[in-house]
Amino acid sequence: MFSVHPQFQFNTFPLLLSKFHVHFMINTVIVFRMTVCVCVCVCVFASSSMLQTLNEWLWWERLWLPANVSWSDLEDTEGRVYAKASQLHAALPCALCMLVVRYVFERFLATPLADFWEVKDRIRLPAEINPLLENHFCSRARVPSQADVRSLCKKTSWSERRIQVWFRRRRNQDRPALRKRFCEASWRCVFYFFAFLGGILALYDKPWFYNLKEVWAGFPKQSMLPSQYWYYILEMGFYTSLLLSLTFDVKRKDFKEQVVHHVATLTLLSFSWIANYIRIGTIVMALHDSADILLEGAKVLNYAKWHRTANAMFVVFVANFMGTRLVIFPFWLIHCTWVYPVERFPPFFGYYFFNVMLVVLLMLHLFWAVLISRMLCKVIFSKLEGDDRSDEEEEDSDAAKERNHKLSHTNGPGARDRASGH
Repeated sequence: MFSVHPQFQFNTFPLLLSKFHVHFMINTVIVFRMTVCVCVCVCVFASSSMLQTLNEWLWWERLWLPANVSWSDLEDTEGRVYAKASQLHAALPCALCMLVVRYVFERFLATPLADFWEVKDRIRLPAEINPLLENHFCSRARVPSQADVRSLCKKTSWSERRIQVWFRRRRNQDRPALRKRFCEASWRCVFYFFAFLGGILALYDKPWFYNLKEVWAGFPKQSMLPSQYWYYILEMGFYTSLLLSLTFDVKRKDFKEQVVHHVATLTLLSFSWIANYIRIGTIVMALHDSADILLEGAKVLNYAKWHRTANAMFVVFVANFMGTRLVIFPFWLIHCTWVYPVERFPPFFGYYFFNVMLVVLLMLHLFWAVLISRMLCKVIFSKLEGDDRSDEEEEDSDAAKERNHKLSHTNGPGARDRASGH
């Protein structure tokens, strides 16, 4: 017969199983943690190795510099200072400062100027609260088709005109006001003016400003000048601030092209700084700023209802744009970066990359030249009332009646004629 030890009882089995279960769980957790630690260590080691490899590849000398030139050749020596990638870190704080300066400028300078020139926003009647139409507006289309209008009429029991008026007013609610466009154009005009002035001061006494072959004299062992450093940092800070504020600024028809332009400009400036293409980079920036001053200035005057002066400035801008962006830029500057360098050293990756980015800017210039040509036609036929790229506000007949009614009551019987420009 099977005998059980007197000290051993069957009721001790649950206790033993419980202890075994606890020990098993503890060991499992320990093994799991050790496995996780090992995996993390392996991942960290692999990622650090990958980052090191990526870093070595990114700063491979043949990507940035001509043959027989190394980074050691561009180390600072007594009397010679070279551009370094780490110096570009100042562009981000500069961009944040630009946003602060812009806010102060628009708040305390542009807004009083708008008051002085009587730049006023149109009266906007709010769209009626309708969840069904709001859902269609946000998820499907801001401008409904005729079939959508008929369908919405059945769902809401509204007339077609009431549906169309609702969508017109709802679109106007999302559009920036005239004073906002005025302040934004004022800020850009002022910046481009001082940036262009600074660029000319940094270039006027340099031999490469008058003889483009001097751009490549001694390349890439060209010492950096303080004026070049500040010109680059301010321009990069400005375009970074535009990129950061793009979603809050006046939305234009060329929104995607604006993003491409800002990214291409920042890429071009960064690469030209690191590869020491600084001389040609400063000339390219000054060339672009010269036309932007006139464009933003014409927009400011147009918003202020100085239409004749604005149209005259716009014509000057068109001549400047076509001359600088479509003639000087491709046939002088791109020719300078495409032809002259190969006379001194064999082509390398940086040579091709820099020229490709310049061609991207040229393509954007051609796109904007088409828009500018349309605007010029409107100026000639006296129909230009704003930037052809802007998301213009649609006229609301009811709002116009209310505006004229308010003017007639507040300013007298002649106010309506004055509001119409007579």
